[in-house]
Amino acid sequence: MFEIIKRDGMARMGRFEVHGKIVETPALLPVVNPKINTVPPRELYEKFGFKALITNSYIIKNSPELREKALESGLHSMLDYPGVIMTDSGTFQSHMYGEVELTNEEIVRFQKDIGTDIGTVLDIFTEPFWTKEQTAESIVTTLERTRQACDMKGDMLINGVIQGSVYQDLREDCARKMASMDIDVHPIGGVVPLMEQYRYSELVDVVMSSKRGINHSRPVHLFGAGHPMVLALAALMGCDLFDSAGYAKFARDDRMMFIDGTFRLADMKSLDCDCPACRGRKVEELRGMDKNRRTKTIAEHNLYQITRELALVRRYLQEGRLWELAEIRCRAHPALLDALRRLKEHQAQMELSDPISRDGAIFYTGPESRGRPVYLRYLERLGKRYVPPTDKAVLFPDCQGKPYGRAYAEDFDRARRSGYTPIVVSPFGPVPAELDEMYPLAQSLFPSIQDEETENESERLTYQFLSMAGFKTAIEPGQIPDGGSQEYDADMLRAKAVARYQFGNEAADALFRGEVAFVKSKKTGKIRNVISDGEHVLSMRAGDGMYTLRLEGAKRIASSVPAPHMRVVIADDAVPFVADGRNVFAQFVLSCDPELRPMEEAIVTGKDGNPVATGRMFLTPAEIPFMKKGIAVKVRTGAEE
Repeated sequence: MFEIIKRDGMARMGRFEVHGKIVETPALLPVVNPKINTVPPRELYEKFGFKALITNSYIIKNSPELREKALESGLHSMLDYPGVIMTDSGTFQSHMYGEVELTNEEIVRFQKDIGTDIGTVLDIFTEPFWTKEQTAESIVTTLERTRQACDMKGDMLINGVIQGSVYQDLREDCARKMASMDIDVHPIGGVVPLMEQYRYSELVDVVMSSKRGINHSRPVHLFGAGHPMVLALAALMGCDLFDSAGYAKFARDDRMMFIDGTFRLADMKSLDCDCPACRGRKVEELRGMDKNRRTKTIAEHNLYQITRELALVRRYLQEGRLWELAEIRCRAHPALLDALRRLKEHQAQMELSDPISRDGAIFYTGPESRGRPVYLRYLERLGKRYVPPTDKAVLFPDCQGKPYGRAYAEDFDRARRSGYTPIVVSPFGPVPAELDEMYPLAQSLFPSIQDEETENESERLTYQFLSMAGFKTAIEPGQIPDGGSQEYDADMLRAKAVARYQFGNEAADALFRGEVAFVKSKKTGKIRNVISDGEHVLSMRAGDGMYTLRLEGAKRIASSVPAPHMRVVIADDAVPFVADGRNVFAQFVLSCDPELRPMEEAIVTGKDGNPVATGRMFLTPAEIPFMKKGIAVKVRTGAEE
C-alpha cells in the first residue's frame, strides 16, 4: 500500500507499506552482493538508516551454500537484515553476461520460497541500441512473464519492470499494460547503459514517457539510479525509489562519490569531506590503509554522500523548492544540463502535477528555469482568461521592487487615468498591473542583471500577448499623456482579474454579480474578503495573492458554470462526513474535473451536484482513481459547519 503524504509537482513523499514495514519515500535501496558484503546489511539498517535493500536472487540460487541457507532460514535471517528486502531476478546478469540458465517461473518461485518481500520478474533488458521492432518483441515476452508472476506471487509483492529502450511510445504502452496487472511497484528498467554513457537527456525521455502510463498508486523505482548527482533530478520527475550498487563497486576501485561526480582517490589532492567516514582524515591516510579497510571506508563515505543528498532532496521537496535543487545539481555536469533542458519538452506533462501556488518564493537559477511548468501555466491562463480593461497599454521595464504596483504606484496611476493598462515586461513575460501581487509574479526572485536569452524571450512573449489580447496601442512610460482624468477602481480591477485567472471567466462573473464590496486589511490596505450581494464569496490570501473559495461562492459557481468545472464528486456515504469538515479521501471520489491542479480550490459535491464543502486539491485528477489510500482534497469549509 502506497500513500502520498507530501508533494512538490511530480515529486512525492510517501509511505510504502510492505508486510507491516514502512519505507518512507523517496528512498534508496543499497544493493547488497550476498557474496561480498562490503558493508554488512545490519549496518546498512542500523548505522545508515536504510529501511530497505536489494539483493540478487539469481546469485543466491546459483551458489549452493547461499541457496541452502536462504531456503532453510529465510532471506532476512541469512542477510541479518530486519528491513524490507527486494530481490533482482537475473535480468541484469543476462544483460551483462548473456542468457541466464533459468526460467521466469523458477526464479519467481525461488524468490517466494526464500521470503523475499518484493520480487522481480525475469524481464528482458532492452538495450539502447536495439531496433524498435526488436524492442517491441522483447516487451511482449516481459509482459507475458509479468502476468505469470502475478498469478504466482501469493503474499510476495512483485515488480512490474517497464521496458522499451529509448522509444517513448513503447515505454508508455508497456507502462499502461503493466498498470492493469496486479503488480506492486513500477520499476523503470534498462536505463543503466544510458547513465553509464551520460545520456541523461534520453533518461529524461524514458522516465517521463514511462510515467505517462503508470498506476499512480504504486511507487516508481528507477533501477540503477543511485548516484547523488542524479537523485534530485530523478525525484523531480516523480521517481520514489532508487538503488545503488555503485557505492560498493566504486569503493573497490578506490573511487569516491560526491554530488558533483565520482573521483579516483589517486587523483585527489585533498579529502575535503566531513562525513563520519572521512572526518579528521587526510587523503594520504586513506591511501595508506590496507585494501579491505580502505574499501569499506570509501563505501561508507559513498553511502553517507547518498544519504546526505537524499535528506536534502526530502527537505527541498517539503519546502516546495525541489526545482531549484535540481537546477543547481544539473549544473554539475554538461550531460545533466542537457537533461534539464530536455525536461522542458515535457513541460505540459509536468504542469498537470504542479501546484497552483507554493509557500516560498521562486528562485531563478538561469535560463533553464523557464522550463518550469509554472511559466507555462501562467502564460496559458493569461492568454485564455485575462480581460484587458482598455485597448491601450503602457509597457514598463522589470524592476526589483515587488509587487510592481508599489514601485510604480504613481506611474500606474497616471497610465490608468489616461486610459492605458499598465503592463510590466517581466522574466515571466507580460504582467498586467492587476495581477502583480499574485503567485508566482510577486513571489519570485530574479537577478538584477538579466541574461540576454530571458530579456529577448520576455519581450517576444509580451508583444505576442499584446496582439492576442487585442491591444491597439503600446507606449513607453515617458509617453504617457499628462492630465488624464479617467476614473477607475483599482481594487475591482485586481479582484476580478485574479478571479478570472484562478477560476475562469464564467466563474468570476458568477462571483462578482450584483453589488460588490471589499473588506481590506487596516494594516496593508490589501483586499482580504469579497462580499457580493451581502454574501461572503471569496477571501484573498496574503501569502500568494490568490483566493480561498467560500461555500457561498462555490454555490454560485455550481449554479452558473456547467459541470465538471472545479467539481470533485464524492460517494453518498462520504457526504455527511465531508459536510462536517472532514477531508475527502481518494477512495470516495467518483469523478473530478481534469483541469484541477494540486493546491487549487475545489468544489466538493454529492452526486446531485449540490456543493457540500470547499477545499484545496492534494492529489491530481489522474492520481485519484488509482489511489486506495490518502487525502484527495483537504477540506476547509463544510456545509454543516
